[in-house]
Amino acid sequence: MSNQSSAAVSFQRVTRRYGHVNAVSDVSLDISPGEFFALLGSSGSGKTTLLMLLAGFDKPTEGRVLMSGKSVSDVPPHRRQIGVVFQNYALFPHLTAAENVAYPLKMRGVGRAERETRVKAALGLVNLTDRWSSYPSQMSGGQQQRVALARALVFGPDLLLMDEPLGALDRRLRDQMQQELKRIQGELGITVIYVTHDQSEAMAMADRIGIMAEGRLLQVADPTTIYAAPTNHFVARFLGECSILRVSSIDGGRGYEICGVRQSLPSPATAPFDIVVRPENVSIHSVNEAVSGDVRGVPASIRNITYLGAGWHVTLELPDGQTLLANIVRGDHLTAKLAPGESVVVRWVPKVVAILPAEKSS
Repeated sequence: MSNQSSAAVSFQRVTRRYGHVNAVSDVSLDISPGEFFALLGSSGSGKTTLLMLLAGFDKPTEGRVLMSGKSVSDVPPHRRQIGVVFQNYALFPHLTAAENVAYPLKMRGVGRAERETRVKAALGLVNLTDRWSSYPSQMSGGQQQRVALARALVFGPDLLLMDEPLGALDRRLRDQMQQELKRIQGELGITVIYVTHDQSEAMAMADRIGIMAEGRLLQVADPTTIYAAPTNHFVARFLGECSILRVSSIDGGRGYEICGVRQSLPSPATAPFDIVVRPENVSIHSVNEAVSGDVRGVPASIRNITYLGAGWHVTLELPDGQTLLANIVRGDHLTAKLAPGESVVVRWVPKVVAILPAEKSS
């Protein structure tokens, strides 16, 4: 997306090794100024280690970390102009909200009058001016999170790092804080690197997402692309629900056959390949319903139905034993007839199918 001279952050073939274990393996990544970038992965994937290398709390075993084109390998954390927000907030319990926010300014020798002006502005940014004198124990989890964010921003950092900052909040507060974070980031134009294991957080906030597993950066793309066009089986399975189906290539890769039904592809694919179908793109029909255009139905039987309020999550079994998932919204004409064991026909249009190199059998 950007070259290293214009990148706000650049990881150049970075590896961090602890004994014989690679916590981060050969990661190269450029992050643009003003970008909201999410590092997404499960526990132990290496995403927090990468963040700590950037913050200066750890050093790479191999490779370089650059900020604005300059190596920061020998720059101590307090001189990197980076704000950091952790999941536990790390507020001083004996200091008020204003005193907590003022702390980094005090450590930098900023005078009292200017400190007060900056603290007021920072608390105003997070809508907490009315909690100036409150102690952490007198504030909710969401308010404490806002204080931690104000403290990370008050000294005007070049970069904001956030490590699972919303993990301790309930779903309603998380949703509210997601909107607040995007608003604040947009107002300030600051570069944000956001570490999370929550795919919905990453999809909702990030301009781009980098998915990590076992220390490696597997794919980097905007949310729409990474969801619709995963480049490997892990990414497809990690980011939302999907069905990965074994198929047989036909017509020189211009189509495929599944359960005796031939389907086309928008563009030729190199065999052997698997297909990825998201459940929201699968439609369910009665066995005697007419073919829709050039999209032929694949026979299936319903294995299980789960009611979700807004609709139903349906697990189907294809004649070859493969499992297919589908989401049916409330109001669908067939919902009253769906029941486990029912024979149906399923369809998906060619353009919604993602293609992956066939997964090797173990």
